[in-house]
Amino acid sequence: MHRDETVVTFGIGMALFALPVAPVVEILEARETAPLPRTPRHLLGLIDRRGISVPVVDLRRLLGQPDREDALDTRIIVLLIDTEGQTRRYIGLRVDRVLDVALLDEGGETQLAEAEMLRWNERMVAGIGKRQGKFVTVLDVDGLFDGELAELSTAAMVD
Repeated sequence: MHRDETVVTFGIGMALFALPVAPVVEILEARETAPLPRTPRHLLGLIDRRGISVPVVDLRRLLGQPDREDALDTRIIVLLIDTEGQTRRYIGLRVDRVLDVALLDEGGETQLAEAEMLRWNERMVAGIGKRQGKFVTVLDVDGLFDGELAELSTAAMVD
């Protein structure tokens, strides 16, 4: 994560997170999902985005946080990500609220070396930064979708 990289900042509870802006396609208001049978708990189901089925992941659940009902500020961040074999897929992330699109504070970047010394190795985290003086966990898009999410239905593939 480079300090001069533009990010989308958002909140889950009191915690602040960010994603690089490059894979973000759009930010949608919360909506009902069509549930799928026998899926992981964090996979809420599918939404329709202009004729394309988009699986939606509850980021609260994926990060081990308690459930929360949708509120007026609940959003779905739609990402277009590359998976193995260079297949591109749409994925939606349900978050509590989206804050802004911005740069992280200059000089606010914290290396993960300190965390690694504590024997903490989180594949979902690209780094820690600051935004308006508050710590922001910058998520690693590839790390979020390692494993079972990379095998989502081909309905989310883009040609």
